[in-house]
Amino acid sequence: MRDIEFIEKNKECSYFSNEISDIRYKYMEYCDKNDYQNMLEHGWRRFGKMNFVPECKECTKCISLRINVNDYKFSSSEKRVISKNKDINIYIQEPTISKDHLLLYNKYHLIMSKKKNWPYAAIQANEYIKSYVEGKNDYTKEILYVKNNNLIAVALTDILEESISSIYCYYDHDYEYLSLGKFSILTQINIAKKMNIPYIYLGYWIKDHRSMGYKISYKPFEILYNRANLNEKTIWKKYE
Repeated sequence: MRDIEFIEKNKECSYFSNEISDIRYKYMEYCDKNDYQNMLEHGWRRFGKMNFVPECKECTKCISLRINVNDYKFSSSEKRVISKNKDINIYIQEPTISKDHLLLYNKYHLIMSKKKNWPYAAIQANEYIKSYVEGKNDYTKEILYVKNNNLIAVALTDILEESISSIYCYYDHDYEYLSLGKFSILTQINIAKKMNIPYIYLGYWIKDHRSMGYKISYKPFEILYNRANLNEKTIWKKYE
């Protein structure tokens, strides 16, 4: 199948019930590291073989965010999160699917539907494969967090020479006391530091949003100030 690019206009916004969105999509059978790095720098995101970027005409609330790894210093509270998870086994590998993946994914989303009114429908194996396993390249990874032989969290991520793209994370709320979502991001920051990777892309941040506002916790970070085409220069600046 050849690459396809298209725009979906006047789509119901995923984050604001009274807004509509315009999203540009690019289906890519294969995306090499250089093209993907360029897309990350221009605010694109990836699920499976589908890449996308918002192009909403009336709204710029979705802001692309990245952490400058060299500038990032763990706070005292973040060090405590890392310490209390020291007995978790962490595995980095190519994305896979298993019964444990699906059970954990559906359990997480069922709870989030009650906590934050996320729409819920149990994911099937073929859907999971399409979103998180298909389209994998040599930079596509999953990070498994295992405690007492139980899978308690999964982070889907892309690891390149110049960046880590944190795609998605889901975890077991029975271990909420471990702050697994935060621990996963801190783990990826640690990986970037050890591998001398300069940036971690956390996707879109929406200030004060109940689902997307949490990323403010990872200051200092940089935000993308312009919506440039892939052949135009981007402007990233430290968020004050």
